[in-house]
Parts: sequence; C-alpha cells; structure tokens
Amino acid sequence: MSQLRPQSADSAAEMPEPESPNWWHRDHPVFTPLSGFFSGLAFTLLVPGLFAAVLEAFFPKHTATDLFPFGAVLLVVPLVLIVRERTRRLGLYFLLGMVTTAVVVVGVAATALWLLTR
Repeated sequence: MSQLRPQSADSAAEMPEPESPNWWHRDHPVFTPLSGFFSGLAFTLLVPGLFAAVLEAFFPKHTATDLFPFGAVLLVVPLVLIVRERTRRLGLYFLLGMVTTAVVVVGVAATALWLLTR
C-alpha cells in the first residue's frame, strides 16, 4: 500500500495551473443550448422586475406606470442574437428559454386561478 505524502512547496510550484476549470467545456455540444436556455429563463424572470424596481426608485408611481411598457424594448435582445449568424444558435435557445418560461408561468397561474375559483 502506498501512503499519501504531503507535497512540498517546491513540487506545488512546479505544477502548471490549468487555464480553466475542468468542467468548463465551451466546445461541448450542450454548452450553448444550456447557457442560452437558462439565460433566457433568467432574463424573463429578472429583467421586468428589475426594470420596475428601477422605475419605482427614480420616478413617481404614475410616471413609472406610464414608462413600464418601454421595458418591452428589451425583448429585442434575442432577436438581435438571432439575426447575427455567429450568435444565432444561442439566440434561438435564448428565445426558447424566454417562451418556455412565459408559458409555464401563465399556465401555472391559470391553473391556480381555476383551482381557487372552483
């Protein structure tokens, strides 16, 4: 049986450090779909809330209510990603994440409302 020996400071200094963590494989075929989908999901959930919070912080309530529809301009982000060829695949999964999130949220809200009214 071999015993584990502690490494000396000299041997630790000789070992080269990896450029990136072992789990960070950008060339993996699943990396782009997962990052695009979850970015779209986070975008759909966080951006409208943050936009409303910023408007409420800087403007009176009636002005913030009037300005809130301008947040729809942020929906252009996936369209810009889809138009550019280099980011088209990411943009499609980004849009899929946004649409899926919206469908799930509306579906759960409709089901909960239906159950509550019965």
